[in-house]
Amino acid sequence: MRTVYLLTAWLIACTPALTAQTAHNWRGPERQGIYHETALLQEWPAGGPAMLWAYDRLGAGFSSPVVAAGNIYVTGIEDGTGYVYKLSMNGDLVSRFAYGPEFHGEGYPGSRNTPAVVDNKIYIVSSNGALVCMDANTGNITWSRDLFGDFDGRNIRWGLTENLLVDGDRIYCAPGGRKYNIVALNRHNGEIIWASEGTGEISAYCSPLLVDHYGRSLLITHMKDHIVALNADTGRLMWSHRHSNRWDVHPNTPIYHEGSIFAFSGYGQGGVRLNINSVADAVSVDWTNNLDNQMGGAVLVDGHIYGSGQNNRFWEKVDWETGETIYRSRDIAKGTVIWADGRLYCYSDRGELALVEPGPDGFIIRGQTGINLGSGQHWAHLVIDNGVLYVRRGNALMAYDISRP
Repeated sequence: MRTVYLLTAWLIACTPALTAQTAHNWRGPERQGIYHETALLQEWPAGGPAMLWAYDRLGAGFSSPVVAAGNIYVTGIEDGTGYVYKLSMNGDLVSRFAYGPEFHGEGYPGSRNTPAVVDNKIYIVSSNGALVCMDANTGNITWSRDLFGDFDGRNIRWGLTENLLVDGDRIYCAPGGRKYNIVALNRHNGEIIWASEGTGEISAYCSPLLVDHYGRSLLITHMKDHIVALNADTGRLMWSHRHSNRWDVHPNTPIYHEGSIFAFSGYGQGGVRLNINSVADAVSVDWTNNLDNQMGGAVLVDGHIYGSGQNNRFWEKVDWETGETIYRSRDIAKGTVIWADGRLYCYSDRGELALVEPGPDGFIIRGQTGINLGSGQHWAHLVIDNGVLYVRRGNALMAYDISRP
């Protein structure tokens, strides 16, 4: 494997996330699906990249793995109990830590949430609202909070789904209560730093984003019917914008760039780009687009958004400035997407894993394989770390060598 060289100065200058320490969690370092790795294969051999190993004894789940401090962490359910599986970099099981009951009834049983690992602590919230801080070595629970019992939160149809956001000494999450709608907790003891009534709506499967908007720290997420932004220091509701769909499902983390937000969801709703004013207390609509991604995320690269639709079953290239769809592709089925080293990594809900160069006129497939191991849906988001591509499907986690020789 080639060593990944972190472009520290560039990241400090360019990233919108405000991280005081390294938080290993959802969709890359900025939670935007962008992985800052180089020296990756620009074309895959026939049959796809070489598989390094596979571990197929995870419990049921849809969450992604997290790589931190020389180990891999991923969640799953066995007999109704949620576990964090700690694997070695060779795919061997090191430990398995129980964190409590999980969603196991009708409606796609399995763990929903990706753990956050910071400073040898694991933070995970269950689909039943149990937020737990665990020691990454022993699995001992340092503290826990019940987001529904402690904070008047309300569960949602397919179980609470939120990949926790950790920044400095804080954890941000959305219990969805009327009084404690969105909260910031002390990550060392679980005590409330602030609580916001927000819009009073239930949560909507969204994992929040923290941005620096012209010197103002904003927490942005998507609740049942509104995109909302809070002052991340105080919890004050800065603005909200109505954006709803028939199922109240908005799992995609918004994309932030140069003062604007692109928020998008499925079931025919599509996306909207909102311009946030300089003092962050109002928004205006720049444009709308029919990219109705259900839960696979999208990426913004070189002035264009790439993602797939649900009702509109195409992969699309969308101009960030105008909202115009430049082209559509059906080379692979709809699914999840991340970006690294000049390529899209697409994982479709049919199990297609593809390396894609987004050309000026369409997708150029630079390699493709099928994911046959594991069981259930192909919904987990991909992860890249140190030249390795991690793919999770149900009870199986696979590691592929995507580094250049």
